[in-house]
Amino acid sequence: MNTPPVFGVGIIGCGLIGAKRANALGAQARLVACADIQHSRAVALASSSDNVVALADWRALLTLHSIDVVVVATLHDSLADITHAALSAGKHVLVEKPAARTAAELQPVIDAQQRFGGKVHVGFNHRYHRALRKARALIDSGALGPLMFIRARYGHGGRPGYDREWRANPALSGGGELIDQGPHLIDLARWFLGDFVDITGYAHTYYWDMPVDDNGFMLLKTAQHQVAFLHASCTEWKNLFSMEIYGRDGKLDISGLGGSYGVEKITWYRMLPEMGPPETTTWEYPMADDSWAVELQEFFDDIRLDRHPTSGLNDAQAALHIIETIYQESGHDHRT
Repeated sequence: MNTPPVFGVGIIGCGLIGAKRANALGAQARLVACADIQHSRAVALASSSDNVVALADWRALLTLHSIDVVVVATLHDSLADITHAALSAGKHVLVEKPAARTAAELQPVIDAQQRFGGKVHVGFNHRYHRALRKARALIDSGALGPLMFIRARYGHGGRPGYDREWRANPALSGGGELIDQGPHLIDLARWFLGDFVDITGYAHTYYWDMPVDDNGFMLLKTAQHQVAFLHASCTEWKNLFSMEIYGRDGKLDISGLGGSYGVEKITWYRMLPEMGPPETTTWEYPMADDSWAVELQEFFDDIRLDRHPTSGLNDAQAALHIIETIYQESGHDHRT
């Protein structure tokens, strides 16, 4: 039996998400180097493992031959440039969503991936939560029949000074809540329903004193007239994740993401031939979130088996196209 290769990993951006990625590497990978413009953060993350180099310049990290995979977990304004440079250096890349600020900014990265051949996985991490994996399995089994529509909400309430953080600066973020939590909703809806050909929506700033939106409303339709009605909000005073997926034979109700979002749960309502009250089955997942580890394991397998990542640059570009369309309709044009 062949032993799977151990990939050398470099992490660029050593904040909360970079640390989550480092903690989820598992047995197939080892952390080689960390880089952050705040060198102290790179030092802190590097100290979590033995013999890890801490750097202040991400370009120096890309020169290390012992690194096979680069995780890019920076602010939105540098995601595309760093991913492009990593591909040019012969690395595979996991880049966090939204992967760029605009669809046009992402296009050179797509071109570089095709030119240099490295694998790129975009961190649409919510696909890997236990309840969403269960939903995918139920839908693939035909349990819901043909899908009709999705209704979903995702939001948080911010914190004092939220409107002075980097997410409120359009040059850094590319927009507000619609490009922050919105991509997860869009990606999940596309994952279940497919491409959207009709895009309408509205983004607006209701509460926070910032030049970007704090609420984004989306009405998306496929060529088969399946609809996703999505709402991303940072005036959701109690953190919330809720997604309902409706098929002709029943529906799924998914709620919670663990932590402040509540226990992760999925309920399957199976319609009976006589209609009336459906047969109801519920799964709850109160255990620790394993989505980060499952996602990385899949990407390492993609590299090892030369598979195309299921969550890639084209998915990110499709989500960005939807976001930009709604921003333009709403008068929030953050294009760089």
